[in-house]
Amino acid sequence: MISIKTFTFNPFQENTYLIINEQKQCWIVDPGMFSAAENDEMLNYIKNNNVIPQAIINTHAHLDHIMGVHFLQKEFDIPFYIHALDEATLQYGPIAASMYGLGTINMPISYTFYKESNFEIGTTSLAIIHTPGHAPGHVILYCKSENWVINGDMLFAGSIGRTDLPGSNHNDMLKSLSEKIVTLPEETIVYCGHGIATSIKKEKATNPYLQN
Repeated sequence: MISIKTFTFNPFQENTYLIINEQKQCWIVDPGMFSAAENDEMLNYIKNNNVIPQAIINTHAHLDHIMGVHFLQKEFDIPFYIHALDEATLQYGPIAASMYGLGTINMPISYTFYKESNFEIGTTSLAIIHTPGHAPGHVILYCKSENWVINGDMLFAGSIGRTDLPGSNHNDMLKSLSEKIVTLPEETIVYCGHGIATSIKKEKATNPYLQN
């Protein structure tokens, strides 16, 4: 059985997730820690709960989703995974930080591209599904066996992700939503990059961006 721990970090109120299995191994999704206090919050949770970080697996590489990668790599010497098409998004991070008045940020020490369409979390498999739109290399992390998806900044409760950022594409966003996200089983719980969790069923019924 997998458990998911949610943190909300940085000025963008971004959701960072820990995926934790029964052996206390954990995979960190979209680490957004920005301040020293947020770094301490993450580190204290990991240490106090005796969880063992295995890797950082990101839905995409926008600034607010990568702020904590450097810190975690220094602490735990773990790999950081992104989709190959989001390398340019990652490299844009320092420019974005300057534009938002956030000063200099520590960029990831290294990064690795997803090489398979599945990622093994111990004995649990996550499907890595490419969903361009919000970012060229955006992916969602779908766990069919436990009926949840970490969908980054694609689908939100009552809304969808922005498509006015460098590399974003509104037509790609609508196609990814219609062909790869709302086609998931209706009981699928959706963990979002910002805001509260929701479900495919609820969003199909109420989200104005999904109505034909």
